[in-house]
Parts: sequence; C-alpha cells; structure tokens
Amino acid sequence: MRVLVVEDDSRLARVLEKGLREAAYAVDVVGTGKAAVYEGSVIPYDAIVLDVGIPEPNGFEVARRLRAKGVASRILMLTARDTVTDRIEGLDSGADDYLTKPFAFDELLARLRALMRRTGEVLPSELRLGDLRLDTRRRRAWVAGVDVPLTTKEYTLLEYMARNAGKVIGRAEISDHVWDEAYDPASNLIEVYVNRLRRKLDRGRDRPLIHTRRGAGYVLEPPGDGAGR
Repeated sequence: MRVLVVEDDSRLARVLEKGLREAAYAVDVVGTGKAAVYEGSVIPYDAIVLDVGIPEPNGFEVARRLRAKGVASRILMLTARDTVTDRIEGLDSGADDYLTKPFAFDELLARLRALMRRTGEVLPSELRLGDLRLDTRRRRAWVAGVDVPLTTKEYTLLEYMARNAGKVIGRAEISDHVWDEAYDPASNLIEVYVNRLRRKLDRGRDRPLIHTRRGAGYVLEPPGDGAGR
C-alpha cells in the first residue's frame, strides 16, 4: 500500500518514512500543506498520515481541501493537541482517525491497518491462494508449506497481487500502490521484480502463479483457476 506522510519535522518524517518502508509500505513524504494538497490530489494514496501543525495550509485545511476534491484516501491525523475541540475539528475536517503525539509507532501501524479495513475491502491477516499462503502481519510467504524468503519490496508486490488475485493489474496501477514517487515509469523495475517472484514461487511447479497478459499487465491466479500466460 502507498502512503503519503505530511510532516514538517524532518526528524519525525525520517522516522515515519523508515518505519513504514520496513513495514512494507511505499512512502512519499512532503512537509507543507500546499504540497500535501497537490500530491494527495494527483496520486491515489491508500492512506495519508497528516500532521496538523504543518506550514500553511494546516492539516485541518488540507483535509478539507482534499475531501472537497473528492479524494477518498484514508486520513490519519497527527497532532500534539489533545483537546476534545481539536479532535472534533480534525474529524469534521475529513480525517478518519486521530493520533496524539507522542505515540508508539506500533500503534500508528495498527491505526493504519484499521483504516484500511474501513474501506469495505476485507483485509485478513492471512491470505491463501492454492498452496500460496501469506501472513500479512509478519510479512512472510509460504508455497506448499515451504518458507519463501522475500525482500520487503518483493513481499509488498506479492501481497498487492494476492489481494487482487484473478484481476489483471497494469504497470500504472502497480506503481501507484507499490512504488513511491521515485519510480521511473520508463524503467523495467516492475518486470524485474515480477521475474524475481516467479523464480522464487514457481520452483518445481508445472504452471506459474503469476501470468502475463500482453499489453494489459499481470494476474496472480493459483493452479485450477484457468489462468494462462
């Protein structure tokens, strides 16, 4: 999943970016309200971690403007303010949840997982597709009971494809949700990672799990679901 972090405290921004990347999120970081409105409007983020006390417009106004533009990304608002009035203003401005500083990073991750469940999409802690099993909490994968060692980015791509199993997903959709703004659309990075996953997932398998649909993208379908290259 792809997250926008809006935080003008550079130290905290680095901590959030590092922690979220280690938790298999694709992360973009901005430090002003103006940049947050722009980025949040043009990129379909799964979630936005939004500090209230950023340079103008502040977090409350950013949330209002994004909602006015029809942006549906889940917004987790961060603030040092803890009055009832501030919490009400944050929620009324369009935030989905509110986390008071200082906070434990594990709680922020738990809040993000909870926000993703509110989308109406079922986000179980375990995914099973044929003999492929994913533990989304520990970010681990097994094929036929055998542990498959994956890098953070390989796991992120595999989980995104597994959550969209049976659906053809194009390069643009993959880059929007698995990579951050540093991704170069002219590169072959997605193909490289798909091929890495194939090598790791398809050992000893007669038919692959990940199939290419030429001109359209990729689809993950376990054996027996009628997929083809």
